[in-house]
Amino acid sequence: MDSDVLRTTRLTTTDRSGWLALVAKALRGADFEKSLLSRTDDQIRIDPLYERAGSVGPAGRIDPARSWSIVQRVDDTDPERANAQALDDVENGATGLAIIFEGAPNAFGYGLPATAEALLRTLEAIPLDKTHLRIDVHPSSRLSVDWLVELLTQRRADPAKLSLSFGIDPAANFVGTGRLRMSIEALRASMPQSLAHFFAMGVPAVLLEADGRVYHNAGATEAQELGAMLAAAIWHLRMFEEARQPLVYAAPHIGFATSVDQDQFMSIAKIRALRKLWIAAQEACSIAPSQASIHAETSFRMLTKRDAETNILRNTIAAFSAGVAGADTISVLPHTLAHGLPDAFARRIARNTQLIIAGESHLDFVADPAAGSGAIEALTASLCEKAWEEFRRIETEGGMLASLSKGHFQERVKGAREERAVKLREGERAILGTTIYPAPEERAVSTLNAKKRPMPEDGTVFCERLPAMRLDQLMGSNA
Repeated sequence: MDSDVLRTTRLTTTDRSGWLALVAKALRGADFEKSLLSRTDDQIRIDPLYERAGSVGPAGRIDPARSWSIVQRVDDTDPERANAQALDDVENGATGLAIIFEGAPNAFGYGLPATAEALLRTLEAIPLDKTHLRIDVHPSSRLSVDWLVELLTQRRADPAKLSLSFGIDPAANFVGTGRLRMSIEALRASMPQSLAHFFAMGVPAVLLEADGRVYHNAGATEAQELGAMLAAAIWHLRMFEEARQPLVYAAPHIGFATSVDQDQFMSIAKIRALRKLWIAAQEACSIAPSQASIHAETSFRMLTKRDAETNILRNTIAAFSAGVAGADTISVLPHTLAHGLPDAFARRIARNTQLIIAGESHLDFVADPAAGSGAIEALTASLCEKAWEEFRRIETEGGMLASLSKGHFQERVKGAREERAVKLREGERAILGTTIYPAPEERAVSTLNAKKRPMPEDGTVFCERLPAMRLDQLMGSNA
């Protein structure tokens, strides 16, 4: 834009038509749409300028008076070492822990041994009444409920003072591991009875989860991830309806886990859209709407092996986005995770990223910082529309698990992943430190000594597995 146009812009108060005239002058005949418009992976149009909008919510954390929980991953293969890490995290500012068992879709090859003894040792001396505790989705999720209840009983913990998430999501396990321990029909019939006693206890916790991270990390678009989460949540509700149990017991105990990445505005809009979609789904089921409990985790697929320090920048933007969008709990993946099991330094950087955003930048002070942003509201509305279309498509395929068992949803995710890979290979998209501005020399990355664990091979029902794939891996290199 030349100096004359800049001077005109400074001196003139103009409306949109006037602004467009100035843009046309600056472009000097270049096509407006090709120069200034872009589209997301879901073909949502991104304009260069939006008018101010009123917030169409709902947005913000369930308890806006409190900051989000700063959740640190506990995924070491050695329970003794994992306990030391957890104690260090809690002593230095973390307010939550995410227990990652081996074989979990989100373990990325590591994780605690899936035993009650490992859980007991890992949480030794952890102040349970002051620490949000989530069990990440994994094949033994239902067993882990009993393990955790036993631990709480031994520690004589007061249920009213606990903040828990048990992370049970058969769909995420199914597509993340490629198998289930029983048939879909048997699962649907058995889960309501096995979980009914927990609902009756009235513990304020998330028991069932709709986990979108496995789809995101496998390459799904934002709308595909949202549609899959909504379909999984509806599967949970339908399961209890078929068992003739009141949905009012189940709905408040359903939570969501989603990925956030370096696309700041899209990540904010995705979390806001998730809240709107869940309220719409509950209303469609004639349930008094409850606000969604949302756990946000920085994206694994955006991490790179080359120039690992650039992952710190991406993680910071992603964590900022989750905080602005009103996530209830946030977890930052250590920046060296693409190289192996992160050491104490990488874990400290992950923890301090959130501590600075909340404790020094006070991002949690404003309940809804994005309110009034025309761009955010437009993105949110468009994402809701696209996600609802994906949700309805999954429903016509028989629901989330049926769609996965037939491979329908996987095909759409693989299609989106390949389109993204083509754009990366052709230079239409770039990865800082990998495809643009690569470091002249790679610095050594320190990780802990731990071997990757294979995916579990037990189970009788198979589907096409969607493995997590980083963007740098899509380029067909060893980056």
